[in-house]
Amino acid sequence: MKRNFTLFFLFISLHLFSQSVEKTIIVKDIDSNQPIQDATVYVVKSKQTLLSNSEGIATFELKGGSNLIISHTSYLESTVRTSVLKEKENVIYLKSNLNDLDEIILSKQHPQKVLKSLIRNSVNQLIAPVRLKVYSREFFKLNGSYSYYTDGLMNFQIFSKSKDFKSTILVEQNRSFGLVEEEINNNLLGYNFNNIMENYYNFKYLNALLEPKALKEYDFLIKVYSSNKEYYVISAKPLNNAVGLLDDFEVVYNPEKKLIIEVSSVISPMTLAKVKNKTTLGSKNIYKSIFKTIYRIDGSDYYLMSSKEEIGFERVDKNRTTEIEVRNYFVTTNFSNQNYSFEESDVFKDKNLFNKKNKILTDYWTDSGLVPTDEEFEIIKSIELRQE
Repeated sequence: MKRNFTLFFLFISLHLFSQSVEKTIIVKDIDSNQPIQDATVYVVKSKQTLLSNSEGIATFELKGGSNLIISHTSYLESTVRTSVLKEKENVIYLKSNLNDLDEIILSKQHPQKVLKSLIRNSVNQLIAPVRLKVYSREFFKLNGSYSYYTDGLMNFQIFSKSKDFKSTILVEQNRSFGLVEEEINNNLLGYNFNNIMENYYNFKYLNALLEPKALKEYDFLIKVYSSNKEYYVISAKPLNNAVGLLDDFEVVYNPEKKLIIEVSSVISPMTLAKVKNKTTLGSKNIYKSIFKTIYRIDGSDYYLMSSKEEIGFERVDKNRTTEIEVRNYFVTTNFSNQNYSFEESDVFKDKNLFNKKNKILTDYWTDSGLVPTDEEFEIIKSIELRQE
């Protein structure tokens, strides 16, 4: 009897231990108590990477215990054991180091030359061939109303020839909701998956800073976090006399490894105010543009972790203007050095997921690495219901 009871207790214990438990954390600034967006949450045991949303929330499932490594380029890194996450929602505080971003680095090289060297070294160090499992989410807004939504779970097989990166795409699952007016050309909708990885891996979005004329258009500076010298920051802001729609750039990099960690750009309201609207039929007058990519160093592995793009513009049509906004998220949840086998007919060759037939096998979006905010969840549900 005693032996049977012991075996029964052992069985129950093993059963409970083997169950997946959902954990939710909210990443916040320890001083302001405000949520931290785009914090990377790395689950050591499962090797899953998560990204906190604009509410600071990240959710994951785990069997047994693990360490979480929570990092953000503007904060000091923190390691937390999942066993201490007792509540339904557990707050993790990070200490900001932005207040110490006040030390200007004097270098014999101009920051533009430093940037060129960083890009060259980063391209050489990006791991390839590699397979990235990616979750993509896109919102489309037409004349002030959200009218289309799509997301998908995809595998990007990235390879390079003389570090000119190319990719092959297989779509595991996807869904799309909503109807877009026929006049909205697909070229305006979301990511172009045909070249998105090539652009990110070749740092194409920094090309504007590498041209000789950029020296006359931008004010370049290199700064360091005094409390965290693992990161340096190259900032490039348009000069007052610069002409055109120029972004404000920031490039965060590891000075020891000479690798780019983060690239971000935004068109400031000041720049937008100086640009005259175009009136030619078919012209696009941009009123919002935000871009951010995050790259991860994991031992000897270096790869794209996430991206976020947001653009808003008015298109000049006959007798009216059409207002269009697109917001995209892109999160790498896992990566592997192993190639996958596939049939050529399985390769995804369209520019985006909007016209692909829905293929839903599991609730893949719940394990996507990016939790929708409450507002985004309501948008998704409302668009889905309008299609039924």
